[in-house]
Amino acid sequence: MFVLLLLFGAAAIVLPSATRRLGTRAFLIGAVPPAAAFVFTLTQTSSALERGVQERFAYLPQLGFALDLRLDALSWTLSLVVTGVGALVLLYCVSYFHDDEQALGRFAATLTAFAGAMYGLVLADDVFLLFTFWELTSVLSYLLIGHYTDRRASRGAALQALLVTTLGGLAMLVGLVLLQDAAGRSTLSGLVASPPPLTDPLAVVGVALVLAGAVTKSAIWPFSFWLPGAMAAPTPVSAYLHAAAMVKAGVYLVLRLAPAFAAAPGWRETLVSLGLITMVLGGIRALREHDLKLVLAGGTVAQLGFLMIVCSLGTAASQTAGLALLVAHALFKSTLFLVTGIVDHAVGTRDLRRISGLGRRLPVLAVTAGLAAASMAGLPPLLGFVTKEAALIALGEGPQPWSAIGLAGVVVGSVLTVAYALRFVWGAFATKRVVVQTEIDPERAAFLAPPLLLALSGLVLGPLAGPVVEPAAVAAARGMPGEATHLVLWHSLTPELGLSVLTIGGGLALFLLRTRLAPVLQAARLPGTGEGGYQRTLRALDFSATRATAAIQTGSLPRYLAIILTVFAGGTAAVLLSTGILAVPRLFATWGQVVTAVLMSVAAIAATVAGKRFQAVVLVGVTGLGMAVLFGLQGAPDLALTQVLVDLVTLVAFVLVLRRLPARLGVAHAATTHPLIRAALGIAVAAVMVAIVLSTLAARTATPISTEFERLAVEVGHGANVVNVVLVDIRGWDTFGEITVLVAAATGVASLVFVGGRVDRLPALRGHRRRLFRRDAVDPEVTTGTWLLAGRTLQPRYRSILLEVAVRLIFHALIVVSVYLLLAGHNAPGGGFAGGLVAGLALTARYLAAGRYELGLAAPLNAGVLLGLGLVIATGTVAVPLLLGEAALTSAYLGADLGWFGTISFSTSSIFDIGVYLIVVGVVLDVLRSLGGEVDRAYEESTAEESAAEAQRPEAARR
Repeated sequence: MFVLLLLFGAAAIVLPSATRRLGTRAFLIGAVPPAAAFVFTLTQTSSALERGVQERFAYLPQLGFALDLRLDALSWTLSLVVTGVGALVLLYCVSYFHDDEQALGRFAATLTAFAGAMYGLVLADDVFLLFTFWELTSVLSYLLIGHYTDRRASRGAALQALLVTTLGGLAMLVGLVLLQDAAGRSTLSGLVASPPPLTDPLAVVGVALVLAGAVTKSAIWPFSFWLPGAMAAPTPVSAYLHAAAMVKAGVYLVLRLAPAFAAAPGWRETLVSLGLITMVLGGIRALREHDLKLVLAGGTVAQLGFLMIVCSLGTAASQTAGLALLVAHALFKSTLFLVTGIVDHAVGTRDLRRISGLGRRLPVLAVTAGLAAASMAGLPPLLGFVTKEAALIALGEGPQPWSAIGLAGVVVGSVLTVAYALRFVWGAFATKRVVVQTEIDPERAAFLAPPLLLALSGLVLGPLAGPVVEPAAVAAARGMPGEATHLVLWHSLTPELGLSVLTIGGGLALFLLRTRLAPVLQAARLPGTGEGGYQRTLRALDFSATRATAAIQTGSLPRYLAIILTVFAGGTAAVLLSTGILAVPRLFATWGQVVTAVLMSVAAIAATVAGKRFQAVVLVGVTGLGMAVLFGLQGAPDLALTQVLVDLVTLVAFVLVLRRLPARLGVAHAATTHPLIRAALGIAVAAVMVAIVLSTLAARTATPISTEFERLAVEVGHGANVVNVVLVDIRGWDTFGEITVLVAAATGVASLVFVGGRVDRLPALRGHRRRLFRRDAVDPEVTTGTWLLAGRTLQPRYRSILLEVAVRLIFHALIVVSVYLLLAGHNAPGGGFAGGLVAGLALTARYLAAGRYELGLAAPLNAGVLLGLGLVIATGTVAVPLLLGEAALTSAYLGADLGWFGTISFSTSSIFDIGVYLIVVGVVLDVLRSLGGEVDRAYEESTAEESAAEAQRPEAARR
């Protein structure tokens, strides 16, 4: 099952590029994963219905973290629905769309990914995995509903569906967490098998929140308004998401939890009452609409209310009938949506007032729609009739009084169902005397095949419901109170049969009186659908956000910082004082630390009153060097070395930015505006930070794990440098995350500077480019033996021959030192980070000595290549052990005695360190080429343009 989920993901990745080559035929690729999952599910029938099929992937076994999938009778049935209908809808898309459809590749990938997410949702046994797939379906449905990005209605409907279902999903997450905490287990099967006591307030609140997620997902009143709006999506989306997949998720969750929580306070009361309102209001809306899709949307809402009423009772009969009814609804409603898409293609409209005579010219399509509509109306011998009979029996035998209330509501709703089923068939296929015969475009047989197959399934499964559908439904109801309902065509003359006849007759009468009742239905004002509340909520949020933004976002950076720091200092201080965790350990170990701290404090205070930017930067750098001294005094040479190098690189980055700014700090930026407030806030933040550090140091009571690092470094990491071994081996995951963030940060900085595109324009003065540079050089005495070539591009006042020569002489030595630190770091101070910083400083020196051309000569490589190569190498050290059956980042050690030449030792964690080295060098090079070379180039171009403009001005104007 995990493999099938990966197959869905792989297909979604491939489809955008495949669509560019294959056009709509690429949907055939998208249909492969759901078809494969459908076949796999069928092969697991006996196991799923008896004991269930389980798969577990323990991704962090030490902490008990695992992904659990379970295929039992309920998920088996839903899997067949999700994958079977999904495969047919994707096949339908081949004929529905055209090759020039906008964003076709994105749509194909998103629809396939949605099918995979829905498949994962019904299989997930872990509640948090269930939530992940739950929200993933909401996000993907947002993309599918909003496929037509140029249409406002499509964008609004997509946002509406996303907000409603996502907020419901978040409420469900809180409920699942509460149930997990109350029951002590996080699997759905565990919660159902051993539920928490329903007298526990925590469990009651958890159940209520889970139901909130279920009713929003399944468009139950008052949240039913998002489903009709979602009809702005392409018809295949409506046929799949809004008939067979997404809207069934809430019903599935109710079916899943009903065996354990149907007796919870408010369960039946909430679901039956909301389902009843939903069924009636949805049916009335279906009779009022003229767009065929909106007619079906209203009917879908009504049928979801019907499903929720039946599934909420918590008896074996209701579980059996509810699951069978869900299957029937998926078959007939997806058929009708697909038929609507074909009608739209054939006549160019979905307005039933403008369609006439289509049944005679498309008889196969008319029969297909007739079969599906008959199943929806509950006519024998279709599956819809069998499941409705079972539902009426379950309601008649269920717990009172809510079963009786539900039964009355279902009868009324079923009358409406028959009426709008007849209205759909009449509106789409009947010949209307007052309407001109509609011109049609002939459709291919492949276009008709998916809906025809679904309609025939409903016809075949009606008589065969007992042997085909009933075993899974009965298995899903195992252990629930009462007896399961038999799914047969004939139950003898029963009250339920009489109710069926009554609903059919009432619906037929309602349809025949449609002309007289139409003005009444159109003029009737339905109770609140929830959409008004949704719009009012959005307007209130927009208003409050606008007012809050106007009050807070004033454009003043000092004000932003003041708000952030005030909240931080006040909140943290309140926690420290209220919890009593504030403690003071030993403040210092040696007097050298005191002296260093005093010097750092003086430098920090001096930086706040400095008049020049560069002066302030240097003073801030003094505090960094003071930290290096403290590390050295504590016996941490690695940390001290790294701190010094980081401080120097940071100083260079500051200088690169500040050189394009005025040298002096302006009066408006000095600490003269509210100085006392600024000083008080600074002291408060500093005091809170000191308190946090001291409390953290004093709060430790257990023996830290770091006491084992020295032993583990030698025995596991085979290195004497504990710090380096910890970084690349023992806690390699931390380092991997940090270098990933480092790459992202470097890319972000570069993207801000290279606005027109991430193109490295710095020339590498080698070969042909070097000869061209010599030919075009200003100095005619430049020869092939010229050594300091790039420096000639600088203006004489900015050039220092002594600096250029010195840097050239020490550059290669610094590179050698950086490589030494890289290779020796496993057993001596150094490592990939320190070595990379030394190499970066060497490149920095070349740039500062002779400018961007000198940097291009020293480093002809693209910074992005170094970043990518380093990340690939580091990722490889993570992935290779997994391929060999070991844990990620597991290192191997190779040692050999070379006799007179000594011994050689190598750990594969050093390869990870090489990746770190390349990333650090790439980051420094990226900073130099973006904040340095690219800024220089832009400045030179702007200066040249200004000079040219000045030269073109008349002489009198220049005077």
